[in-house]
Amino acid sequence: MNLRPLDHRRSPRTGWTRAHWEAVADHLLASVAPYATRDFAQYRLPGRPSWAGEVSDGLEGFARTFLLAAFRIAGAGGDVPPALLERYAHGLVAGTDPAHPYAWPALADMSQQLVEAASVALALHETRPWLFDRLAPAEQDRVVAWLAGFVGRRTPDNNWVLFRVVVEQFLAQVGGPHEPDEITGGLERIEDWYVGDGWYSDGKGKNFDYYCGWAMHLYPSLWARMAGDAARRELYAARLGRFLEQYQHFFAADGGPVHQGRSLTYRFAAVAPLWLGALTGASPLPPGRTRRIASGVLRHFVDRGVPDERGLLTLGWYEPFLPTVQDYSGPASPYWASKAFLGLLLPPDHPVWVEPEEAAPVDLADQVVPIRPPGWLLHVTRSDGVVRLVNHGSDRDRVQPADGAPDPHYLKFAYTSHTGPEFGGAAAGADNQLAVIAPDGTASARRRIEPLAVDGRFAASAYRDGAVEVLTASVVHGAAEIRVHRVTAPAGHRVRDGGHALAAPVPPHRYQRDGLALARRPDGLTSAVRALRGYTRAGVLAAEGANAFGAHSATPYVVSAEHRGGTAVYVSLVQLGVTEGEPPTPGVRVQDDLVVLELPGGVMATIRLGDAPTCEWAVQGRRHHP
Repeated sequence: MNLRPLDHRRSPRTGWTRAHWEAVADHLLASVAPYATRDFAQYRLPGRPSWAGEVSDGLEGFARTFLLAAFRIAGAGGDVPPALLERYAHGLVAGTDPAHPYAWPALADMSQQLVEAASVALALHETRPWLFDRLAPAEQDRVVAWLAGFVGRRTPDNNWVLFRVVVEQFLAQVGGPHEPDEITGGLERIEDWYVGDGWYSDGKGKNFDYYCGWAMHLYPSLWARMAGDAARRELYAARLGRFLEQYQHFFAADGGPVHQGRSLTYRFAAVAPLWLGALTGASPLPPGRTRRIASGVLRHFVDRGVPDERGLLTLGWYEPFLPTVQDYSGPASPYWASKAFLGLLLPPDHPVWVEPEEAAPVDLADQVVPIRPPGWLLHVTRSDGVVRLVNHGSDRDRVQPADGAPDPHYLKFAYTSHTGPEFGGAAAGADNQLAVIAPDGTASARRRIEPLAVDGRFAASAYRDGAVEVLTASVVHGAAEIRVHRVTAPAGHRVRDGGHALAAPVPPHRYQRDGLALARRPDGLTSAVRALRGYTRAGVLAAEGANAFGAHSATPYVVSAEHRGGTAVYVSLVQLGVTEGEPPTPGVRVQDDLVVLELPGGVMATIRLGDAPTCEWAVQGRRHHP
């Protein structure tokens, strides 16, 4: 990849400018060209096929790279190499010709083609003067006829309803078949999923993840931009602005996004809502901060080998890693990352491109960000740039089969910018989970999470699994999370609490003694768990090939002796950070449902467990609200 020299005058944090974004876009587009079928109708990339099959996967390759090409073309005012325009013009004509051997499959109920139609429609809208308007009338009619197959089709009841909205809006603009009620119906449906403070669930339940930004905010805002609907544009802008106030904290100092939720193989698509805020005028962030965060994320992946040596985006995170990929993802699925390049639609003289980079919050100070709608608590440390998400609300379990396996991307107690959940082996049930283990070895599962509190540096939730009931309260202090678990279980069970699974190319160093377990990478990043009450033993579980962040991983944990039956309180400290020594040992006092934590720096947290858990704070004996 031919990247320009770093510009530390304009971009003192990342060194990246618009020219770097254009270079990455050009490299990605050039690298997929050898995999195109005849007349560029499909792009059949190497890799594991999706459940939709080779033809649908080939359409996905066209549609998602077309979206990237569209941002590049429109952002340059059409001043791009003619070959790029010709490739996608030929592909549009061939793909929508039913007689062509690589014709696109027709749009059908609940089909993957409906997803790809949205990318095609958005790309056609942005490039209309250079592509659609230059097609012959018969060719335009075929494109319209293919997209019109969306009218009346059934979709899943989630972000897919928005694909209809943008497809039919484009059809309306070019005089094609469409149903206005279907457009407004899709927009009205998402109102049922708006939970306040800028957050949407992706459909019913508690489905909180990056889809909130790269789908639930993105498509309505782009639709309003297409349709010129001022009232809805203002509504969506206000919500997006509130969302971005919190969302800016999801990215580490080195650009790594918090690793939580599904479709993580879309990687830097996570920055799409940041650019969207600048594009729509909704962003509360200074222009230089938007670029600092977004460029930091893209550079983070490029510096770690993404795209790969072929110039391709693979199914994984840094390297290919199929356990973290959903069955609906085919070889071209990662190219939803194209949404990251939305910022290219902003002109080169826009403040977001020309103003100097400004520090992100993680560059300035430690941060604690309570996010109530999804039940999350972020805590960020400036010293190592790590972002940690404490989860007391999002579970996605209400849309999963009742007898299916728990989804490790939603149900853990914590996720971070530097670690990922384990897949397979004993560690898969240990990292960032509280397991109440029966004498026969079966463990309780935290499935449907009942959110109870998110306030300041405190969050709480509960779950029930058969005879096991667990109420958990989390207090965050610097790099540490102190977990207080009130466990009700039959006699003979054991309680195990696990920390962050630390992964690296080489096996992390492991250490355990006297209720302390830790794993440390060569760069000093350390995952540790310390027993504070109720646990009698500590250990570290090692695994290979189980983590998206590296071939070797290690998960520290603490475990109790046999539970006496009834209800008892267990307390642990879980920490992830770049440290040399051992984690602190806070003081703990427990009396019934009252738990007092004595934290470093003279800080005292008094937790009252119960139906509505609370936490009061004092510093040096004086009450304090963090």
